[in-house]
Amino acid sequence: MRTGSEPVTARSALRARLWLSVWGFVWAVFGTAVFALVGRPGWALACGVLWLVVTVDMAMILRHMRQGPHYQPGRDVPPYSPPEGGPPRPGPRRPRHP
Repeated sequence: MRTGSEPVTARSALRARLWLSVWGFVWAVFGTAVFALVGRPGWALACGVLWLVVTVDMAMILRHMRQGPHYQPGRDVPPYSPPEGGPPRPGPRRPRHP
């Protein structure tokens, strides 16, 4: 059921994001090591940058998970209730510019 409030009440699947980040972390470390050993410094640098991005993403995910059920609800936390009064009504139409 769509209520129109999804951007306000949306929740991220942090556990799934964490495992995807772990997967990316493993491959970035592996790629960096392999490309460095093979003598491909450009690809090793690209994998190293990806490694850095994935590490920062994992840190942010873990931070949000540690902030409690507001950011990572458990199965016992019900979803947010829709806003009172239903979805917002669209405003008047504006004319398009030719």
